[in-house]
Amino acid sequence: ELRKYTRDLYTNLEAETGLATGFAPVGFIELAADEGRLEEYRRVSTFNRYCGVDVHELSPREVADMFPLARTDDLLAGFYVAEDGRVNPVDATMSMAKGARQTGVRIAQGVSVVDVLTRDGAVCGVVTDHGTIECEYVVNAAGMWARQLGERSGVSIPLQAAEHYYLITEEMEGLQKSWPVIEDPANFGYYREEVGGLMIGLFETQCAPWNVGAIPADSSFTSIQPDWDRMGPYVEAAMSRVPRSLDTGIRTFFCGPESFTPDLRPIVGPAPELRNYFIAAGLNSIGILTGGGLGRLVAHWIVDGDPGADVTGMHPARLQPYQANPEYRRTRTVESLGMVYQCHYPNKALHTARGAKLSPLHARLVEQGAHFRDVSGFEAADWYAGPDATPDPGPLTWARPSWWPQWEAEHRACREGVIVMDMSFMSKFRVQGRDAGAVLDRLSGNAVNGAAGEITYTQWLDERGLLQADLTVTKLGEREFFVVATDTAHRHVQSQLQCAAADSHAFVTDVTGAYAQINVQGPRSRDLLQTLTSADLSNEAFPFRCARELDLGFARVLCIRITYLGELGYELYVPAEQAIHVYDRIVAAGPAFGLRHAGLKALASLRMEKGYRDYGHDIDNTDGPLEAGFGFALALDKPGGFIGRDAVLAHRDARPLPRRLVSVLVHDPEPLLYHAEVLRRDGVAVGYVRAGSYGHTLGGAVGLAMVEGHGTPITPAWLAEGHWTVEINGAQYPASVSLRPLYDPANARIKL
Repeated sequence: ELRKYTRDLYTNLEAETGLATGFAPVGFIELAADEGRLEEYRRVSTFNRYCGVDVHELSPREVADMFPLARTDDLLAGFYVAEDGRVNPVDATMSMAKGARQTGVRIAQGVSVVDVLTRDGAVCGVVTDHGTIECEYVVNAAGMWARQLGERSGVSIPLQAAEHYYLITEEMEGLQKSWPVIEDPANFGYYREEVGGLMIGLFETQCAPWNVGAIPADSSFTSIQPDWDRMGPYVEAAMSRVPRSLDTGIRTFFCGPESFTPDLRPIVGPAPELRNYFIAAGLNSIGILTGGGLGRLVAHWIVDGDPGADVTGMHPARLQPYQANPEYRRTRTVESLGMVYQCHYPNKALHTARGAKLSPLHARLVEQGAHFRDVSGFEAADWYAGPDATPDPGPLTWARPSWWPQWEAEHRACREGVIVMDMSFMSKFRVQGRDAGAVLDRLSGNAVNGAAGEITYTQWLDERGLLQADLTVTKLGEREFFVVATDTAHRHVQSQLQCAAADSHAFVTDVTGAYAQINVQGPRSRDLLQTLTSADLSNEAFPFRCARELDLGFARVLCIRITYLGELGYELYVPAEQAIHVYDRIVAAGPAFGLRHAGLKALASLRMEKGYRDYGHDIDNTDGPLEAGFGFALALDKPGGFIGRDAVLAHRDARPLPRRLVSVLVHDPEPLLYHAEVLRRDGVAVGYVRAGSYGHTLGGAVGLAMVEGHGTPITPAWLAEGHWTVEINGAQYPASVSLRPLYDPANARIKL
């Protein structure tokens, strides 16, 4: 949507300002030269068409017809967007600048920002070398200098400049300016006509960071001495797509700096460290594609408090301060630039800058054959090869991976027996003080300030009644609470807590690293744990949602009876220094109960069968709690209300809802759901899968999808009356949809 808005802006701006942006809708073709890329593009193009972008799959012959100089003998297909094109960045900038001036904006060029002034934790002005400007908001759109500018205000913006190359050949006979831009990830290149020659841009798999220490203040429009030795193989591969370029002289071989982020996503939104300090940086070489849309998004975020789009994947709070460390930036950037052109397989992971954060149990999990993946910097077990075995992830694929049997066994062990799962990466906060309960109750849609010794599942909303967090609050005592959120929500939840507690007698402490979280889940979990503690774990003495400190060996642990997997289960919060002791006791007792280790792949499939939500994946800041299925977690009548209550009541009174989150089950056991597969009712597209996995218990792929009724209320009857299909890799598959969980809809198993 951001790119569509930008395209339309570049198309129409001349009529408003009298200055053309140079936008030419010559079209754009992505080339697929292998089966993995072909499936990726087919999946992505289906979603793009759902969003209104007209993508056509081309045969190699059709690609050759549109770009005759390109070699097509190795291609499987091309994916063509006719309305895409190219734009002149200078012309676009000047046109937008004129449009801004026409609305009263003053643009001051050649002015250096020295500092950002703050008062009471919020922005109040900007110091420049030409004087101070008072203001209520600042937007740091300083590109590769954004990190250094942010540091002056204590704002972490982890991005790093890297060498970025392109070349332009001498004039090439037969090359036409009207030909589409083509992109060839297999050969690291993109291609377009430029002043009669061929421009070839490069995204090599191993890049070179530039000026890790600091970007010089005077390095605008900098040209870097090219590294021919390193780039030679990439240049040769890229030129092979247009063989005539190998026999044509090179007019320009340019190397300049461009900044990239640790996860190759933009950094856009409010800084968690400082109120009213916004960031719009780290666009990872897509600034010209998305700049207009991002400008609109930031403007609405500031003026209305609502960005109008799902921003969970670009929010600055998702990143950690340590990722701005020089060594981290130097290490990760080598890989991140090349990820632009890597095939985005569902289990693909970044390999650089790993091992930054380890669970207290890490060494023990290595012994169990854990295959780790990066979870907000933590090394978290994804699946297990077995004791003393070396995990082999096998080749990346869109089909069933080689470790499918291990994943299925872990899933079934939780449904039928008992598993142990390390989730120490979860975000944990202690909130203490006289006003702690009142602060949390005001933030929370549910009633969290009830009896001590209970955990409450709740959402936090904004004033428009839209989701801002999804978490649990445990009341430990009259003035003490324990808040647990996901790893990706860590800094976002922390900043919300600190802001809410600022003028109260409430104090927030981040205790994420102080506690290991060891989950023991499954129908035999009570039997196992009962052998390790003197506490009575019976249903009567320790019911669902109970939270209590108990003895386990030599340790005191906070034990909470709750589940994210849909079975009887317990979460143990153990002081880090005693985590190994508790873990060893659990594992030693395990053989008698068939204990198995389980990783995050099992967590995903188990929670998806149960329809449990995950903020930032299948629910986000564009959703309200009613349409997301959280009506049961709202205490609409609690004294004092909560943030967003009035908006929720207004939404409730406007029922029935025309938009609902539903569970999806594909009937055919073979195809797999990952993300963005389009859902159809009676042949009409009504939504897409926001997150998917495989339901080993249900016997097919499962997912959560937001369904739009297009004016028709979403009711169980409307769902039941339709014929439902999901498009997966270009094919339609029958599916079932439900507002209730597909597994154990009555919630009987979690209360055994």
